Parts: sequence; structure tokens; C-alpha cells
Amino acid sequence: MKKVIIVILVAFIMIQFFPIDTTNPPPTPGMDFLKIKNAPEKIARTLRTSCYDCHSNETKYPWYSKISPVSWWVKNHINEGRKHLNFSTFAVYEPKRQLHKLEECIEMVEKKEMPLESYYLGHQSAKLSDEQRTDLIQYFKKVKEDTERGIMFNK
Repeated sequence: MKKVIIVILVAFIMIQFFPIDTTNPPPTPGMDFLKIKNAPEKIARTLRTSCYDCHSNETKYPWYSKISPVSWWVKNHINEGRKHLNFSTFAVYEPKRQLHKLEECIEMVEKKEMPLESYYLGHQSAKLSDEQRTDLIQYFKKVKEDTERGIMFNK
């Protein structure tokens, strides 16, 4: 039993030599959702607190993201989040794709699927109140309508 514990401890120490990359891509203010959609401060604050760590290039890595293997799990969540929706590069999406992303945002917030429950473990401030959910949903719907009008106007 003692040998097993030693092997596990040595393995744990060894994996610490393989840290995740915690650098963020450079900011692109002209492509960021909050800027191009002129988000009100209240909405911007909510999105930055509850969404931007996983869905932007502005991730703030918590202390536990420096400890393997937890760091690998955190980095995977961030990579997946950015792959599905990256607010930092929202302007590069074609208008129809923006509409689809906005529909997904509405759906995920309505169904309380975002933010993930696991995210709350280290980020209690990210938990959305009913009022914040309502505000986000209404805002996303307004942006979606504006985007639809823009698509129709440009036809």
C-alpha cells in the first residue's frame, strides 16, 4: 500500500511539469461582441462575469488551473467553449452564423444550461439570477432582431 501511495505521489509531481498554456490570443476590440453590438454596461458586466472566461479570448485562469490534472480539464472546457462561441471574434462570423449563435445563446440561457454548473464551483459570482437571465435573453433577442433586419436590408 505504501508503494502505491509513493507511485501516485511521484506521478502527481511529474505531471506538474506539463502545464497548460494560459496565454490568451491578443485582443481584437473591433471584433468583440460587446463592442460591435454596443452592449449596455449591465449586460457587458454580466457577460464578462458569467461567460467570457470560456467564451472569449479574455480568460482569467484561476489558481487551480495551475495544478495538473485539473488544469487539463479547465483548458479543455475553455477550448470547447471558444470553439462553440467566441465573443472576442464574433464579428468574423457571417451574419447567418451570428444569428445561429444568438439563437443558441437564448436557448442555453433559457434552459439554464449556461453557465455550466461545474463552473459555479470556482466562480460563485457567475451564477445568474432570474433577473440577469431575463435581461440576457431580452438583449440577445434584440440583437438577433437587429441582425435579421441588417441581413434583410443588405439583400
